[in-house]
Amino acid sequence: MYNPQIKIKSNTLLSDNWYILRKYVYDFLKKDGSWEEQSREVYDRGNGATILLYNLEYQSIVLIRQFRMPTYVNGNTSGMVIEACAGLLEKENPEDCIRRETEEETGYDIKDVRKIFEAYMSPGSVTEIIHFFVAEYSKEMKVNEGGGLATEHENIEVLELPFLKAMQMIETGEIKDAKTIMLLQYAKTNLF
Repeated sequence: MYNPQIKIKSNTLLSDNWYILRKYVYDFLKKDGSWEEQSREVYDRGNGATILLYNLEYQSIVLIRQFRMPTYVNGNTSGMVIEACAGLLEKENPEDCIRRETEEETGYDIKDVRKIFEAYMSPGSVTEIIHFFVAEYSKEMKVNEGGGLATEHENIEVLELPFLKAMQMIETGEIKDAKTIMLLQYAKTNLF
């Protein structure tokens, strides 16, 4: 990692309570040739994976609903968010992670996943890259009720929705999660 336009002057650990929050002070070489000191706080929570389960025969998808504290403190009165299944890699490769998370959260044991892209979700402050996947599901793949792991304090509701209803839920504001909107838009263009 080297860019001659960046000279890191300090790297201060601010918190390692949940994940890692650091403050970087650095010099940045501007277009006019002058150097400018800047500082940024950077939150490192690791990388993740997300997936959209879809069924072409029934024109349906599987999403989840769960409580998300950051949305609650930012005006979401219930704190509940409808989103695609997702999780942090935690030393796994993205495909193994998303297969495990899918079974834990939705109860579906999927085999064939297809990576469609990866993206920084909030590059102004968070290091995380999300790996995006899609996979077909069927009733026969349901091996448990899902809902997440009690050890991870997950209390997840599994939602099977008609694809068109999910697209309408973006318009009504019922779905506001960026990764989910990205996956649904991909599905609209490439799957349904």
